[in-house]
Amino acid sequence: MAWQDAGRDLLLGSVCVGCATPGRVLCPACEGTLPRRGRTSWPTPAPRGLAPPFSGGDYEGLLKTLVNAHKERGAFSLAAPLSRVLGDVVRSLLDAAQWPATEPVSLVPVPSRRSVVRRRGHDPLLRVARGAASRLRGQGLLVTVARLVLTDAVVADQAGLDAAARAANLAGSMRAAPRRVGHAPARGVVVVDDVLTTGATAREAQRVLEEADVPVLGVATVAATRRRTVLGGAGGDGPK
Repeated sequence: MAWQDAGRDLLLGSVCVGCATPGRVLCPACEGTLPRRGRTSWPTPAPRGLAPPFSGGDYEGLLKTLVNAHKERGAFSLAAPLSRVLGDVVRSLLDAAQWPATEPVSLVPVPSRRSVVRRRGHDPLLRVARGAASRLRGQGLLVTVARLVLTDAVVADQAGLDAAARAANLAGSMRAAPRRVGHAPARGVVVVDDVLTTGATAREAQRVLEEADVPVLGVATVAATRRRTVLGGAGGDGPK
């Protein structure tokens, strides 16, 4: 709610996280610099079979600050600009896939462990995904959020692991949510996350969906690390 956001912003100092201007937690000038469309962002190397990944920009500067302040510091009001970025990334992905506006689409968030959600006191990705879906519905698209994937195993800390180690660490760590996959649209599922690093996490979520006969159109994230190959905003063939 707005009063809760205002209270958290007050506790955070009521200054812009981007430029430290007093007032809003994100000033209009900084918000105006955020990306307005997505671009394909293949990790290098990419997990075999990864669906086309789209991101808003590099995981650095303002985007990195927004993701971390919202996720770790509970700056709830940053969910709105993050949702706008993710919504625009999803829109670019759907445009590249030539997805009909009359066909339903489900955004499937990469799941967080319950212990992590409890520690943070909120589920940041779920909030941003719901905001992105709401934004896209306002543009006339049939978009919902479907929590179709759950965590199924404790994994080691991913920090410092290379692409192969991350893939091995995450293998088999997710499962389909019971009684939910069957209610997903037959077509039109996009895996969403805040940051794309090696692609291993998104690929594991994709595996779960595909094994449940839910095809995945692509992966949409707010940002992607620089360790990747950029092919441009119009899509294109990437690693398979």
